[in-house]
Amino acid sequence: MYNTDYTFGVETKMTVSAARQKIAELLKEEGFGILTEIDVAATLKKKIDVDFRPYLILGACNPKIANEALGLELEIGSLLPCNVIVYQNDKGGTNIAFMDPLVAMASTGNKGLAQHAKIVRDKLMSVARKLE
Repeated sequence: MYNTDYTFGVETKMTVSAARQKIAELLKEEGFGILTEIDVAATLKKKIDVDFRPYLILGACNPKIANEALGLELEIGSLLPCNVIVYQNDKGGTNIAFMDPLVAMASTGNKGLAQHAKIVRDKLMSVARKLE
């Protein structure tokens, strides 16, 4: 597992397609669904005719936790859903990285949201560990 200042992730030998499917299955086990999917490579090609490596941005959401967070602060929707990126790395495998909800929610200063962020982080970390 690796970390950045705002993500945690894993490097796998899976293809982007296989990783996307596996992530969906593992997220579902943790109560998440994928609400949005952005194919960055296809978008860049279509909009500015640039070729880019396979790269997906998945918007993952746990409806129960999202509902509770929205009950604490309506503006929190600007930080939802939790983004998961899946991209082909330079080694021929795939990197999968999860936004760190603790980092995202820290900017709000709302202690109730920090508790929710910890729960979400634990669930996403569980997914990441299963992908290793």
